[in-house]
Amino acid sequence: MGFPSKAEIKRALKKLEKAEGTLARPANPTALEKFRWDIQQKFVGYKLDKRVSQKEMAEIIGVDEGKMSKILHNRLEEFSTDRLITLYERLNPHIKLRVG
Repeated sequence: MGFPSKAEIKRALKKLEKAEGTLARPANPTALEKFRWDIQQKFVGYKLDKRVSQKEMAEIIGVDEGKMSKILHNRLEEFSTDRLITLYERLNPHIKLRVG
């Protein structure tokens, strides 16, 4: 088995450009970006700690599974910070958030 051709690599890279995986935290995040990242990570932590599926989490917080996927993959463009907090409070009503 040899190395892929340049054309094959180019096709693969083109496909990856359209892939929707998890977005990383920005390299030099603002305080708000850090705060939103921390909230998003709480969702991920809850999922891992409680060993629930994405679908189960969506049902608990009252959103469709697509929106839950966006939250878990840090694709937060359509969510205000207030909404993220409100949704997380449905998982953990005793949440304590801190900025900074």
